[in-house]
Amino acid sequence: GNPFADCLGIVNDAAEFALWLSPHILDNSVRVLMAVVGTPKEEAEDYREILTEMAHASGGDVLTPPRTVHDCRDHEDNLVLDLAAEVGALVIVSEDADLTSMSPWRGVPVLPAREFVGRVDAMRRHRRR
Repeated sequence: GNPFADCLGIVNDAAEFALWLSPHILDNSVRVLMAVVGTPKEEAEDYREILTEMAHASGGDVLTPPRTVHDCRDHEDNLVLDLAAEVGALVIVSEDADLTSMSPWRGVPVLPAREFVGRVDAMRRHRRR
């Protein structure tokens, strides 16, 4: 399957994880959908709303964290780490090589989507035993 869709499915279950987003992450998601995937602007903006609703339904939220982290050479990645630090994230899911190379960051695993999905699937299978 598609690891990104699978991640959203995990969040949509709202069982173990709350999704936390920032305006920065949402803006980048819309930008990538339009520029890389070729999604029309209106559909990409609809996706922003769906992600926001999923965050709220999961017990998370969309917030602009204070600028506190300067651990990564990429300024944009530090904005993601700011959010993780602010909410006390237990895991960061990212395909960004600068971020995944820092894993674990301050004890927090930084996992690509496929690895996150695999770990959650294994955890859920183990719990059902």
